[in-house]
Formats: sequence, C-alpha cells, structure tokens
Amino acid sequence: MTTTPNPPDSTDPRPAAETAPPQYPQQPPAYPTGPTQPSAPPAYPGPVQQTPPPAYPQPPAQHAAPPVPPQSPPRPQPAIPPQPTIPAPLHAHHISTDQRRVYLKAHQRHADATALGSLLIYLPHFLSSLVVVSLVSLLVLGDLAFLGILGWLLTGLLIFHRPTESTLARRLLGLRHPTREEFSRLAPVWQEVTARAGVDAQNYELWIEENDTDLNAVAAAGHIVGVTTFALNRLPNGELAAVLAHELGHHVGGHAWASLLGYWYALPARLAYRVIRFLALVTLRVAAFFSVLGFLVIALFLGLFAFATLTTLYGLPLLILAAPYALAAVGRRAELRADQHAAALGFAPMLASVLHQMHGADQAAKQQAALAARAAGTQLPKESAIAKLLATHPDHHTRLHHLQPWLQPQPPR
Repeated sequence: MTTTPNPPDSTDPRPAAETAPPQYPQQPPAYPTGPTQPSAPPAYPGPVQQTPPPAYPQPPAQHAAPPVPPQSPPRPQPAIPPQPTIPAPLHAHHISTDQRRVYLKAHQRHADATALGSLLIYLPHFLSSLVVVSLVSLLVLGDLAFLGILGWLLTGLLIFHRPTESTLARRLLGLRHPTREEFSRLAPVWQEVTARAGVDAQNYELWIEENDTDLNAVAAAGHIVGVTTFALNRLPNGELAAVLAHELGHHVGGHAWASLLGYWYALPARLAYRVIRFLALVTLRVAAFFSVLGFLVIALFLGLFAFATLTTLYGLPLLILAAPYALAAVGRRAELRADQHAAALGFAPMLASVLHQMHGADQAAKQQAALAARAAGTQLPKESAIAKLLATHPDHHTRLHHLQPWLQPQPPR
C-alpha cells in the first residue's frame, strides 16, 4: 500500500514539483570506529588435570542410605534432673550435732563420794601443812602470824580463778588454746555432750594438748577440759564425745577440783618433809664420817624428834604414809564413776570402742618393749603389786566390765 501525498495547497504559487520535501538517506553515515582493540594475551598452559579416583563399586540399592527427610526445627528437649549425690557412709559411732533446745539443770555440780573421800584422805596433809605454815608465820610475822595463815587458806580459792586456771593449763599441764579449725570441730561435739548432761557449755574452757600419739584427755581445776590432738583428729565425733563426756563427769562429780584443792593444801607439808629428809640424810652421813658413836647419837636424836612429832599430832603423820595408796584407790573409783556418767548420756558403745583402742595401743607398746628387751638380751620386769596399788586408773578390762550393764540391749517397755 502506497502513501498518498497531501494535496498541494492551492494558495502556494510555486509549482508542485518544487514544493515536495527533500529526500534524506535511509542509512546513517558510517562513523569511524574507536581505537584498535589490543590483541588477546598468549595462552598459558593450564593446570595439570588430576586423574580421577577409581570408581568403587556402589552398594546395592537395597543397602543404600535412605533419603534424608527435610530438616524440621528441633524440638525442645525436656530438662534432665540432676542425679542425687550419694553421701559417704557415716561412721557407726557418728552422732548428730544439730542445735536444739537445751534444758539446763538447776544444780549442775556436786561433790560425790569419791570427791569427799579425796578431801578426807588429804586431811592429814592439810593439818601438817597448817602446822608448817603456822611455824613459818610465827617466825616471820610474829604477832601477825594469823595473817599469814589466813592468806594461805585463801589461796585455795585460786583454783577457781580463771586467769590462774589458764596459767595452770599452760605452765603445768602444757595445754594451749585450740585453733579456729580445731575449735570448729570440737565445739559442736562439746555442745552436744553438755546438752545431754543439762550443763552450760560456757562454764568450761576447751584446751588442746599437742600429742599425736596418745589417746587421752584431762579435766583439771574448776573449768579446764583438755584433749590431745590424736583424739581430736583420729576419733569419730561420737567417740570424741564419749571422751569429753568422761571428763565432764569428773567436773560434775567434783573430782577435778577436790584433787587439786587437796594437792595444793598438801604442798607445805610435802616441802617440809623433803627439807627435813634432806637435812637428816646429810647429818647422818656427816656423823658416820667422823665416828660411829656420833652417827648413833644423831640417829637417836632424829628418832626422838619423830616420835615427839607423832605423839603431838596424834599419829596423823603416819596416815601420810598410807595416803598415796588410798588416793590411788579413790582415783580408780573416780574413773569408773566418770565412765558411768558418759554411759548414762548414751555414749557407752563409743566409750567401749575407745577403751578397746587404748588397750590395743598398750598391748602394742608392751610387745615392742619386750622385743627391744629380747634384742638387748634382757627381760622386762614384771609389774609389782605395789605398782598396781599405786595405779590411779583401773585396767581396761575392769572398765569394760563396769560398762557391760550399759551395753546390754534394753528390753522393750
């Protein structure tokens, strides 16, 4: 289909050929191109082709891994409760030291028969000391001798004085205050013992004896309770409580203060006896050196002096000779009473275990001494009857025998 040109305008005076529009070329002129493109870089050798690994036989289709299902968001896992920890088994003689209500007794101390017997046995020593102190006071103070006697009598109250007790514990008994770790172990056990006894634990002071070989404890003066480091570190708390309950029995029964008070008031008489004995031996040796006659004269004079002393004091000095045996017997009885006090608080099985350990230690020590004596070609001397009478503690068999009523199972009520 051709295009019909528009009709010429009748008003244009120019001919039709002149009024036709000029014809333009259909293709655009060719313009010069840009700079010549650089030649391509030379071809470098490519990387060496790795030989493919050999094809291994594929598993059969029935053994092929199942298709992996599409991943789904993980589900929250339930929290696994922690496994309960099984505590270590407690010792058979372990006791609970949890705090509880404590009922204190109205009368926490008394003087039992053994304490009164100890004071009675010390009576001859006391009277002899009173004579010695009176003579010294007359020589030194003259008319004011009663002040010296009164002052000496009042010194007996120092055994209940806390600073004096501390000095006694350090200087004479070789004790020390417990460390923080020792006190943290000792205090709960002591609280349990005093709670069972109905006694105020604050009335007593706990001390430590630095001894890692002996299982021992001590009750002294009015408020001292000491225990060895061996007993503190080696015994379970139930057996340690039994040892402390035994020492508390000495305090509750008055054994500790009675024995110390009697010993204190007997010191002047003992010192005077040692001085007189020393002077008498020196005088006899000097008299024997010069002549036999002089020795006989001095011996006769000393005999008359001793006889006059005995008659003046109504024979009381003779009782002093028997006092060590009587005091040892009373001491053995006091140990049995202290054992009964610990057993009554529920520590009989623990105390029996401690006594078995002490017996075993004594037997081992005797065997070692026997082996040493055999190696030296000698024999150990047997214990004499006098040594047994002077023993302040009963043997372990006797103590275990007296504990038997507390160890027997009680019939149900």
